[in-house]
Amino acid sequence: MGLSSIAAGLEVTAEQRDRGVATADGTDASLAGRLEPFADELPCDAAAAAAVVEAYAEGADLGRAAAVADVATTTAAKTLYLLGEPVDPLSPTARRVVDDWLAGEIPRTEAETLAGVGASEFALGAYVATHDPIPEAESVVADALAVEPDADPLYDARSDLNDLV
Repeated sequence: MGLSSIAAGLEVTAEQRDRGVATADGTDASLAGRLEPFADELPCDAAAAAAVVEAYAEGADLGRAAAVADVATTTAAKTLYLLGEPVDPLSPTARRVVDDWLAGEIPRTEAETLAGVGASEFALGAYVATHDPIPEAESVVADALAVEPDADPLYDARSDLNDLV
């Protein structure tokens, strides 16, 4: 029995109407627009945060990214940290010193001396110790900065997790 004998007697009585694909994709929004829901949690507005992230992603150092966004360097570092970049100026020993200071075991001046960093680095380290990154904002930034495999000329040269198995 072939397909022609199975399909014998079948006929189309109605035509299907092509309705297309329904989309509700918000990725056409700018990075600043996508960061807007997190503006209250960020140390600067969404537009400045987007400018910091984009400049940093293009290879600018922290100071240059802050200048592009017209914010203080510490504000840019806090923003990058909250958006998932591992920005921490402290060594593991200095982090323990900051933890001791936060617990009230030592005064700030002694903690700064023991940590061996300046006041702004110490303040940023304390901020990192007392704040957590924003997971939803991290995924927004990761999606916005993801390189499409077709756009990445070295895509084929990199190994994949499946290559290890």
